[in-house]
Amino acid sequence: MTDKVIKTDAEWRRQLTPEQYHVTREQGTERPFTGATWNNHETGTYQCVCCGNDLYSSQHKYESGTGWPSFWQPISAENVTTRVDSSLFATRTEVICTRCDAHLGHVFEDGPPPTGLRYCMNSAAMRFVK
Repeated sequence: MTDKVIKTDAEWRRQLTPEQYHVTREQGTERPFTGATWNNHETGTYQCVCCGNDLYSSQHKYESGTGWPSFWQPISAENVTTRVDSSLFATRTEVICTRCDAHLGHVFEDGPPPTGLRYCMNSAAMRFVK
């Protein structure tokens, strides 16, 4: 990871599609089973759509059955940050890109070994690089 990426709202809107903007800058969620990478089985890296930060490896991706790309760990713990999300009448743990503060998804404690974590991410928040 490199220096923090800070842009104005107008700059983000020019760079991102409406769905990418809604998910990453407004903490939105794409519909399950609709994202470009939820069913991707190729080898590569998932990067932040906003800043290109390496987030997840295909080696850590697994089938959670939720309809969103799920990983049991990030590429590096320093590349993602978590914070409490109390929206939608529930308390969850939000995952954001450390570099640009993009909303990526949420992490849950119902994942597979070895971490027991499920990083449930939005395809719209990431781009896949083979």
